[in-house]
Amino acid sequence: MKTISILGATGSIGMSTIDVIRHHKDKFRIKSLQTHTNTESLFKLAVEFNVKKVVVTNEESLVFAKKNIPDGIMLLSGKEGLIDIATDDDVDIVVSSLVGAVGLEPTIAAIKKNKRIALANKEVLVIAGEYIHENYASELKNNIFPVDSEHSAIFQSLQGEKKEHVEKIILTASGGPFLHTKKENFKSITPQQALKHPNWSMGSKITIDSATMMNKGLEVIEARWLFDVLPENIEVLIHPESIIHSMVQFVDGSIIGQMGIADMRLPIQYALGYPTRIKNPFPRVDFAKIGSFNFFTPDTYKFPLINTAYKALKMGNIYPAAMNAANEIAVESFLNKKITFDKIPILIENIMLNFEQKEKLTLEEIIKTDTQARLEAIKWVQKNQ
Repeated sequence: MKTISILGATGSIGMSTIDVIRHHKDKFRIKSLQTHTNTESLFKLAVEFNVKKVVVTNEESLVFAKKNIPDGIMLLSGKEGLIDIATDDDVDIVVSSLVGAVGLEPTIAAIKKNKRIALANKEVLVIAGEYIHENYASELKNNIFPVDSEHSAIFQSLQGEKKEHVEKIILTASGGPFLHTKKENFKSITPQQALKHPNWSMGSKITIDSATMMNKGLEVIEARWLFDVLPENIEVLIHPESIIHSMVQFVDGSIIGQMGIADMRLPIQYALGYPTRIKNPFPRVDFAKIGSFNFFTPDTYKFPLINTAYKALKMGNIYPAAMNAANEIAVESFLNKKITFDKIPILIENIMLNFEQKEKLTLEEIIKTDTQARLEAIKWVQKNQ
């Protein structure tokens, strides 16, 4: 029986994780849960799974939570609460499924405590992958299990293989909802249109990232640090069917990939149960129904953020943190109709290139850059609204 703490319990990944646990209550037990604002769902889950410790990180929601918390449950708050449940001695697995840079400090705290981390919060390795690689290389290699479908596919494809035999990683992408939309029409795209992903059901931030293809850029950076592969050996390939979740090409020309339905419960279950594959009742792939697979090279004229991510990765230091912070503000601004869809990559590139490399990369400098980039991005939005 493994005990689990879920950061971001009421989001799409958190709820998928909980559904996996519902099917395997003999193998997993939830010790603690966190939400930002969805306290009602949090308390229902706490009662259902007999959870004694919960965290609410939004101050307004915390006021409601204090008045309505069920008996017998300990309520924590803020960053301190996140770190508490991420480092609890009684927790075996920390599911890091927060959205954005907020997941950085609790995840690093869990790394320091040698926890198994089921990592869905890709921004942790985007903004601090270089720092983590330099300071926690062993923990990165042995304790972090990717939950992203693409990185789970790579992780699975590498089982039993030697690192020196890897020639390149091929990250597949659905192409999002605007794969066949002309670039000149991007200005008129609405948030409602951008939130309609053709294959996956995800939270709003990651869905917009998929629409701009920034999500694939973030995944390139995450793959670089998860698998210790150079940027030039990571390729992005459009695969609209989203059945082959990613592949590894080896030095002899062989390619191993992982396939499955577009269901986040599969990589989540693999991360929780590794090295055991656990039987489940989830749907299976019907190849005859799919009929064929298609592949395309991404159009980086239409989707320039793929190249922006490669640029940030090659520049290294604090640039991925600046890029990520600007992207979070850009997505939020687009969803709130403060900027148009076509302005997202312009904002991000402008903010990222305004920063100067730091002499020594520290966690403090990364957090400082994240804060500063957000402020600069907000100013840019106000100026260009």
